[in-house]
Formats: sequence, C-alpha cells, structure tokens
Amino acid sequence: MTNAWMDLAVSSSGIGIGIGAAAVVVVGLLIGAFAFGSRQKRKESPPPRPEEQPRMPDEGPVHETRERREPDEMPRSDDRTLPHDLGHQGSRTASDQDRPRWDEGSSGSFGSGGPGGR
Repeated sequence: MTNAWMDLAVSSSGIGIGIGAAAVVVVGLLIGAFAFGSRQKRKESPPPRPEEQPRMPDEGPVHETRERREPDEMPRSDDRTLPHDLGHQGSRTASDQDRPRWDEGSSGSFGSGGPGGR
C-alpha cells in the first residue's frame, strides 16, 4: 500500500466510527421513546367495563326525525348589514313539509337531452 491509500483508510475509519456512534444514539432514542410511550399508556384510565357502557333507553332506540327547515327572516335595517352583525342565523320548521320533486318527464339535470325550455 502506498501512503495515499493509508491516508484514505485512516480518514474513512473516522467516518465509520462517526456513523456507528450516530446509529447507537438513534437506537438509544428509539428505546427511550418506547419506554416513555409505555409509561404514558400505563397512566391512562382503563377501558370501561361492560356495566359502564352506554345502554339503550327503556322506550327503545331513538330514531332520526326528518323535516324540512327554512331560514329565519333576515333582520331589516336602514344601515348596511355586515356578516359580523348577523351572528348566528337560526332556522325553523317549514310550513310545507312536502319534499320538492322534479318536473314530470324531466331528469332534472342540465343537458339531459330533453326537450329544453318548455
């Protein structure tokens, strides 16, 4: 071996030692993270027991209510109304509970190939 090869071998062994040390640090951090996570898991409350689980009401299951809603009236004023002036806009049950239907003979979509404007 020549002196150039010896110098190269010495410098690359330092890099190898640095990579090995970095690998040991990374493995140590992973082990520490696992230990920390398992300690946190042990501190959590246990899952609920069967008698602590939610129960169905005595009158049976609660069903969904389907109704049409309409927005409350827009407040009237002489001044310009800005969005932050409105606040929460509620809604109420619509007076007409019939569901809107499409016109007879129309699919209801634009460009359906129907007769166009009637």
